[in-house]
Amino acid sequence: MSQVLLVNGPNLNLLGSREPGLYGSQTLAGIEAGLQAEAAGLGHQLACYQSNHEGELVDRIQQAARDGVAAIIINAGAYTHTSVALRDALLAVGIPYWEVHISNVYAREAFRHHSHLSEKAAGVIVGCGPIGYRLALLALHDRLCPPG
Repeated sequence: MSQVLLVNGPNLNLLGSREPGLYGSQTLAGIEAGLQAEAAGLGHQLACYQSNHEGELVDRIQQAARDGVAAIIINAGAYTHTSVALRDALLAVGIPYWEVHISNVYAREAFRHHSHLSEKAAGVIVGCGPIGYRLALLALHDRLCPPG
């Protein structure tokens, strides 16, 4: 059983009530519960973490290496576009990660078009809504447990 970490950044705790026309009506707790069940069905254990604070996100990513986490799914929210610290933490731990964005950041403001994380991500899923988390889980499962 592989350990997987789901990391969500600022304002994602407001999913379900924050701009539902853009982000949908699912809550973060609902997304996490569904993903944990799906991960267990695939033979993985999924831990979930959300913070509005950059340093806490960095600390949790660093802890992931000590915990033996095999893969990370991250939606860094606005920190995607600003945080070199998150990028450095992800690179420092050497754990493959998949970047997820619920909305299509390329159809939004120009400052959202650049990600500090994408270049080194194992995969990037953008604009698919909350199902993007599931797509990332399936992608990392295929990498951790190749068929055949």
